[in-house]
Amino acid sequence: MGKIKLILIFFIIISLIFFVNINLTYAITPITTPKYDGIDVSDWQGYIDYAQVRESGIEIVYIKASQGSNIKDPYFDINYENAKKNGLKVGFYHFLTATNIEEAENEARFFASVISGKNPDCKLVMDYEVFGGVSVEETNQIAEIFLESVKRLTNKEVIVYSDLSNSIDRFSKELASNYELWLAYYGNYNELNNVESNWNNWIGVQYTDRGRVPGVSGSVDRDLYTENIFLSDTNSIPKIENQVQNFNTNTQDYIVQRGDTLSEIALKFGTTVQELVELNNIANPNLIFPGQVLKIITNSTINGQETRATGSIVYTVQRGNTLSQIAQNYGVSVAHIVEINDIQNPNLIFPGEKLRITESNSQTLNPVLQNNYYTVQRGDTLSGIALKFGVTVSYLVNLNGIRNPNLIYTGQILRIR
Repeated sequence: MGKIKLILIFFIIISLIFFVNINLTYAITPITTPKYDGIDVSDWQGYIDYAQVRESGIEIVYIKASQGSNIKDPYFDINYENAKKNGLKVGFYHFLTATNIEEAENEARFFASVISGKNPDCKLVMDYEVFGGVSVEETNQIAEIFLESVKRLTNKEVIVYSDLSNSIDRFSKELASNYELWLAYYGNYNELNNVESNWNNWIGVQYTDRGRVPGVSGSVDRDLYTENIFLSDTNSIPKIENQVQNFNTNTQDYIVQRGDTLSEIALKFGTTVQELVELNNIANPNLIFPGQVLKIITNSTINGQETRATGSIVYTVQRGNTLSQIAQNYGVSVAHIVEINDIQNPNLIFPGEKLRITESNSQTLNPVLQNNYYTVQRGDTLSGIALKFGVTVSYLVNLNGIRNPNLIYTGQILRIR
C-alpha cells in the first residue's frame, strides 16, 4: 500500500510540474536548420549591385516597402527589380507606426497597395518595434489587425519581426501562436536556452546590423533563414488601389535638357552623380545628351522616423557643409560619422550625399561614453539608452547579461560597444 502511495505522489508531482510549465518556453530555436544567407535593405543602403550580392553567396533579400500610412521606400522598386533580375529570392517588410486600430488598418492597406502586382518569394513581414505610449494590450490589438488585414488583402502569409525583449514582454502568446517569428538577436543565436519567450522557434534570425557584403556600400543587416521563410503561394499580389494622395515615393524619370550636366541634375534633385551613374548604367558621366531619360530617386531620407537601425537619422549634405559642422550640430563626433558611413576621406563630402547620424538625446555623445561603458543616470530606461547609442535593447541585454530589461538602477555600468 505504501508503494502505491509513493507512486501516486510521484505522478502528482510530475503532473504539477507539467501544469506549471505548460505555457512557458525555455528555449527559442530555429524551426529547422537554417540554410539560406540573406540581407535586409532599405533606402539607407542606396543603390545596390545585386550581381555582386548574388556572387557573394546571398540568396534572400528582404526589402523595405513602406512605413506608416504614406511613406513608400524610394528604393523599393529598383531594389525589387534588380534583386529579381539577379535571381535572388525576395521578401517585403513594412515598418508599422500605428497607435490605434484604425491606423493599423490604413497602414495595412497602404503596404498592400505598394507591393501589389509584385511577386514575392518570402512571407510578408510586420516590423513593429516603436510603441510610444501604446500599452502592451493595445500593441497586440494593433499588430493583430495589421497582420490580419495584410493577409486578407494580399492572400499571402505574414510573419512578425521582433527582437528578443519584445518577443518576451511585448507580443502575446496568442500572437506568437498565430504568426511565425523573424528574430533580431545580435548575440549567439545558437545558445538561446533558458529563455521564456512566447515563441518556441524562429524561421529567420537577423544576427548583425554591421554586416559587409560586396555590392552594398557600408553596413547592412545580415540574416539566416530556414525553409519556412518561403511563401506557399508565389503568385503576384492582387492589385490594391492606393487611397493615399501624394505619398512619398520619390522615384521619377527625368528627360535631359540641352545644357544639362549630370552634376547639375544631381544637385537639383538632391541626389549624387555616383547614384545617377549607377542607376542609369552611364558609362561616361561627362557624356549625357538631350532627350535621354534618367531614372532619379530623390529625397531618400525618412527623417529619423525609422529606428530599425535604432535611433538613427539620415542627413542630406547641403552646399557649404563640413563634416565637423554636421557632427557638432547633431552632438556626435566626426569619427563616429566616418565609421558608420564608411567615409574614406573626412574632408571630402558633397551636396546631396546622405549620411547616417546616430541621434543623441544628450548634448554630446562622447562625454557619457567612457571606454565603451555607460553609467546609468537617474530616470534612464534601457530603451532610452539603446536609442541614445544606436543599438537595440536586446543587444544591451545580451551584452550585459541583463535578466530583467525593465530593471536597471542608477550607477549601474553598462557595456555599450
